[in-house]
Amino acid sequence: MSEIKGEDNKKYKPYENTGIEEGDTIVKANNVQINSTDDLIETVNNSNGKEIKLEYISDEETKECSILPVKQENNEYKLGLWVRDSAAGVGTVTFYEPETRTFGALGHGISDIDTGELIDIASGEFVTTRILNIEKGENGTPGKIQGSIEKQEKIGTINKNTRFGIYGTVNNLYSLNLDNSKEVEVATRDEIKKGKATILCNLDNDKPQEYEIEIEEIYKDNNYNNKSMEIRVTDKELLEKTGGIIQGMSGSPIIQNGKFIGAVTHVLVNNPEEGYGVFADIMIKQSKEVM
Repeated sequence: MSEIKGEDNKKYKPYENTGIEEGDTIVKANNVQINSTDDLIETVNNSNGKEIKLEYISDEETKECSILPVKQENNEYKLGLWVRDSAAGVGTVTFYEPETRTFGALGHGISDIDTGELIDIASGEFVTTRILNIEKGENGTPGKIQGSIEKQEKIGTINKNTRFGIYGTVNNLYSLNLDNSKEVEVATRDEIKKGKATILCNLDNDKPQEYEIEIEEIYKDNNYNNKSMEIRVTDKELLEKTGGIIQGMSGSPIIQNGKFIGAVTHVLVNNPEEGYGVFADIMIKQSKEVM
């Protein structure tokens, strides 16, 4: 939200006391379906300064409000709302379940950069990524994988954004580049032990590689957040490449005794060698609710 300077050089807050807040999703304006920021801009400018009726979703509840646009010196009308209609990022696909053709990724949700709240997505695409660069993590400064989605292939659709990851269906199985010999069973929580395990990461546009980690703590009764396990990277090659856990590695599957036990979700900013993982059974349950 932002003050608007009118053609009279006065500042206005047309959204004030209307009920609409940061993080809300606009779905209609004057009964016209809104699918993009361009749709909203066009509807506002076509109002010629008359009050606009907005339909929006807030905390999963559909609400309505009316806002009187402000005319600026350039003859454009504004509501004072900064509206974002898309987001993109690089992350790791954790698993693909062949029977249902569903996938799970990230192990944590996609949040709004301003509010920190989970984004309520209308639709999403799951595409291949070309890795361009890796910034190594240091104490106090998390590293990251930088990639490009230009000229990449669409693999599937994202249907669900949860605090335990993003989920959807795979439509283009060929581009997922699966190795069927790598099928693994899902471990129960009781099978997970402190000690050695591995994570699978793709850091060089080739095939995923296995890197050693240590599981330091397990929270078997945790069903409320994605910090099910405390983990520490011990693999010398991975530490040399990344410094530990970096942004973009979220979703990297954790394997122990040949079974899928979870996925990397967080890094400790003050120590990038350490972080958290979420239980595999939580992600599998979320994926089953996609269908």
